Amino acid sequence: MASKGTAALEAMIEEATVDAYGDDEQLAGLFTVIEEHLAVPFTTTVLGVEVTVRKVELTADTIVAVCIRGRHRQRIDLLDLPLPTPPPDGTAWIDAYRHWAGR
Repeated sequence: MASKGTAALEAMIEEATVDAYGDDEQLAGLFTVIEEHLAVPFTTTVLGVEVTVRKVELTADTIVAVCIRGRHRQRIDLLDLPLPTPPPDGTAWIDAYRHWAGR
């Protein structure tokens, strides 16, 4: 699936950050829409291993995906998380976040 065009991504960023001042508040706005719209759980492959993304969390400076495999849990920066094909619903917001972050 091709990622959304730049204008569409920027419109999504504007929607998520309309009342935000500064990077911290913009990050929180993007986290909120990702958390609301991303269909979790979903499976993806990280370093050749299938994991289940259970949820997303906001840290001090980024958004992470909480990945689980068996008893093991790992947080992976959403900017670095490989998405499965087909991607789960709501990944357009991850595209918007990556665009906002310059990725």
